[in-house]
Amino acid sequence: MLPISFEFYPPKTDEQHAQFDRTVRKLKAHAPQFMSVTFGAGGSTLSHTPETVQRLRGEHGVDGVPHLTCVGGSREEIRTLLKLYRALGCTRIVALRGDLPSGMARSGDLRYASELVRLIRDEHGEHFHVEVAAYPETHPQSEDARIGLGHFKTKVEAGASGAITQYFYNADAYFRFVDDARAQGIDLPIVPGIMPIANFSQLRRFSEACGAQIPRWIDQRMRAFGDDAEAVREFAADVVAGLCRRLVEGGAPALHFYTLNLAKPTQTVLQRLA
Repeated sequence: MLPISFEFYPPKTDEQHAQFDRTVRKLKAHAPQFMSVTFGAGGSTLSHTPETVQRLRGEHGVDGVPHLTCVGGSREEIRTLLKLYRALGCTRIVALRGDLPSGMARSGDLRYASELVRLIRDEHGEHFHVEVAAYPETHPQSEDARIGLGHFKTKVEAGASGAITQYFYNADAYFRFVDDARAQGIDLPIVPGIMPIANFSQLRRFSEACGAQIPRWIDQRMRAFGDDAEAVREFAADVVAGLCRRLVEGGAPALHFYTLNLAKPTQTVLQRLA
């Protein structure tokens, strides 16, 4: 089995903390390379991400990896967080542009993820393994795939160590993106992001917002199951496990699972891959 990693969002309420801890304990049994923690838009969860990373590293004994976004933040805020993460023992960071929160007029001191990567390298040299985002089906704000690939190359040239993709359900999109990146001289690992399907209505909303495509055949099969929740779960797990097998067979260097702080959907996929 390839190296795997899991992504979480920072819990805020007591109930969310309990759910988070249960999920981490269950998924920890799969020996992940690391567990990453997302960052709130514009710093809305400024303290939650560091606290969650510390919880992963301390209470759960796993490599907790912070996401860091630049939109809405100042250079000094970013520098402070980098020093904090280094003090916590972090050696890996997921560096992203992030989205400007509704109502916020300014983007912050840094506008692009490439600028954030460059700041990390200027301040901390090679201490951090810096992951950046990649979009096999093109970033929703990119004019076309060629421009999107150019933005990705800029992040690589700024000093990225590796990349994790937006989730997708079309393996060909990933393989084409990797081929196009290699043709541009980009040789860093490009890890596919995997979204297990827990709630199809929720997945549709996520996909519309982030530009990920749900193949029509998957959508139609899901609709055909109607209220048969068990059939939906089984089909969803088969689809995602099949996608993972094809990615592994095609040479993907690792798999990164977007857990949504739930254990069972990811575990069910991993059981099919065992």
